[in-house]
Amino acid sequence: MTVLTPKFGMGASVLRTEDGAFITGKGRYTDDIMPAGTLHGYVLRSPVAKAKFTIGSVDEAKAAPGVHLVLTGAELAHLGDLKSAAMPEQPDGTKAPTHDIPILCRDRVNYVGDAVAFIVADTRDQAQDAAELIDVDYEDEEAVVGTVEALSSNAPLVWPEVGSNQAFLFHMGDKDTTKAAFDKADRVVKISFINNRLVANYMEPRAAVGEWHDDEDRYVLTTGTQGVHMMQSILTGIVFNIPKEKLRVITHDVGGGFGTKAFTYREYALVLEAAKRLGKPVKWLSDRGEHFMTDSQGRDNFATAEMALDEDGRFLGMRVEMLANMGAYIHQFGPSIPTGGVTMTTGVYDIQAMDVTVKGVYTNTCPVDAYRGAGRPEAAFLIEKLVEECARQLGIPREEIRRRNFIEPEQFPYSTPGGRTYDRCELDGHMSLAMERAGWAGFEERLEEAKKRGRIRGIGMSTYIEACAFPGSEPARLILNGDGTVTLSIGTQSNGQGHATAYAQFVAEKLNIDVDKVKLRQGDTDDLPSGGGTGGSRSIPIGGVSASRAGEDLAEKIKKIAADELEAAAADIELVDGEARIVGTDRSMDFAAIAKAAKNPDDLKGMGDFEQKEPTYPNGTHICEVEIDPDTGETEIVNYTVVDDFGATANPVLLAGQVHGGIAQGIGQALVEETVYSEDGQLVTASFMDYTMPRADTLPSFHFETRNVPSSANALGMKGAGEAGTVGATPAALNAVVDALYRAYGISHIEMPATPSRVWNAIAEARAAR
Repeated sequence: MTVLTPKFGMGASVLRTEDGAFITGKGRYTDDIMPAGTLHGYVLRSPVAKAKFTIGSVDEAKAAPGVHLVLTGAELAHLGDLKSAAMPEQPDGTKAPTHDIPILCRDRVNYVGDAVAFIVADTRDQAQDAAELIDVDYEDEEAVVGTVEALSSNAPLVWPEVGSNQAFLFHMGDKDTTKAAFDKADRVVKISFINNRLVANYMEPRAAVGEWHDDEDRYVLTTGTQGVHMMQSILTGIVFNIPKEKLRVITHDVGGGFGTKAFTYREYALVLEAAKRLGKPVKWLSDRGEHFMTDSQGRDNFATAEMALDEDGRFLGMRVEMLANMGAYIHQFGPSIPTGGVTMTTGVYDIQAMDVTVKGVYTNTCPVDAYRGAGRPEAAFLIEKLVEECARQLGIPREEIRRRNFIEPEQFPYSTPGGRTYDRCELDGHMSLAMERAGWAGFEERLEEAKKRGRIRGIGMSTYIEACAFPGSEPARLILNGDGTVTLSIGTQSNGQGHATAYAQFVAEKLNIDVDKVKLRQGDTDDLPSGGGTGGSRSIPIGGVSASRAGEDLAEKIKKIAADELEAAAADIELVDGEARIVGTDRSMDFAAIAKAAKNPDDLKGMGDFEQKEPTYPNGTHICEVEIDPDTGETEIVNYTVVDDFGATANPVLLAGQVHGGIAQGIGQALVEETVYSEDGQLVTASFMDYTMPRADTLPSFHFETRNVPSSANALGMKGAGEAGTVGATPAALNAVVDALYRAYGISHIEMPATPSRVWNAIAEARAAR
């Protein structure tokens, strides 16, 4: 039977409707917003990682040309600190106290970039010049930056009143069951590694415009977010202690988010406070250096993992100890990233016992929080690196040890030791297909050919699963406009994913109209009373269903209005190309006429609100093939294959873009990206001169396809895809590098990123040891 792909509906490869504005310079970002009379703010930041400080005088700064206001921590006692609610319950039932982020530091700074003062002037340059006139006396103290070093007995304490640098202790699993599994094991395989710290580096740095509207008795904040409603709730409920309706938050176009733009930062409160004091709009714009120093960073943990196996290579149990760097403060979701991530510890494998301990660690570094994948990439990397080492040590082919331990199709729904319930997967199906597409069976021939050219070659795999589209809802509202177009309002926020196109497809399918007739409204707390924002790959699996249902609701209302006007039964009305028509006749009326004919404005509104009860679980196989020049250590990715199970595909073009971007970030972590602090807490990699980003020549062309098994948790069978590329790519890329090094030199471990220098040194050490 031939399956027809709809022209505009779910499954259609519709090109992005929003790109015309972006590529012609008509995008509207926060920095494009310049209300009349706007002043400019600059944050004076700490140049040292740890110190007590006093501010001697701000008089000279206040008297500087163009300066309107100088704020210090002493003047902001009425503003609440940015407080996290993510501290986990510890094994003894308590929750550790948080160390919260002050809007401006009062008497101590805890990392390079900590905020000390806020200066507002006619221009940013004037504000920055005035900042240099502020007399700040820093009493430097010894800092600690290393995740492991922070828990040593002689480490300097970030917060001396705590008594150690341990921020919290978290445990998951069953110690006794796991001990029993290890006691009866024939083999135990153990690895330790660093999951390197990353900087988000979205294209558009953060910015904010604060306004006070005296006539409305409320603030207005314009800033790039991943959802305006959470920003509104935190600023009103925690910082300003005012009713939510006293703050309107607006987000226009956003140039990348990756989790890092979901958070409420100090500068947002500062521009609002300054705007009210001055009665003028105040704008703050980050530069790239500030982004490196102060926007929350990602990953950064040290893990030791053990697998208990029987004589046939079957997994009996896992034991994991993880140290998770929190930075100097507990950031908004910070602790929940490692503690949530470890729920996915056992991955795609049938492992019955798990014992995981996570220690949060304070250091004198920028706070750490969610970065694309938010704990799930770390979990996938851990299990896939461990599985590869198990295969090496037992002499079992990597694909075979996976097959022996995969959760079988008949075991679903499957409950994991981490408390997850996977609904439907066919794990060997996508692994076998990926191996076929990647030419796995012919690798040895390619290896021999590479040797003739003086290169070493490796192939690596990861079979991943992740949790996303977490339980919740995302209300959607549709309105039929007088010109026959429709407007969809929804509380998610596009950061470049293509929401305007994807949502339009769901609506167009129900109304049978072109996608360009569907207009999207996001990013305004005045437009919708609530919204869950964008994060955790939730927008399309949850918001898309709501948009579809809103389309169904509006379609029925349109048919009813048309039936009344055309003197027909609603059941006899069909919607075709923007018209309502009596089936089998030429009698019709277009949507514009229907809008005019409506007796009640509510008859032109469609509502949809899908609430998902369980997360979804995208899964798949990534296979990466590399060549390494042993004389330089340079790694080239020569082939990359992905077969994913995303349940159902809304738009293949948008999906491929999400997967490609995720792979680029995953490969970036594996091969080139690393955040480095000096021993005294200075950020060494504070610009693109020092922090390497993946480039076009780092990446190959990708082969990507889907082998979907619909989700039972989602009304349309979707599983989510926004972060999956990152989850699978990092272990696949590093496993390929290690495979090449092990085949040629017996090297079974290298830390990320596997830079040319690190690879060259590993090879040199191996050669010297022979």
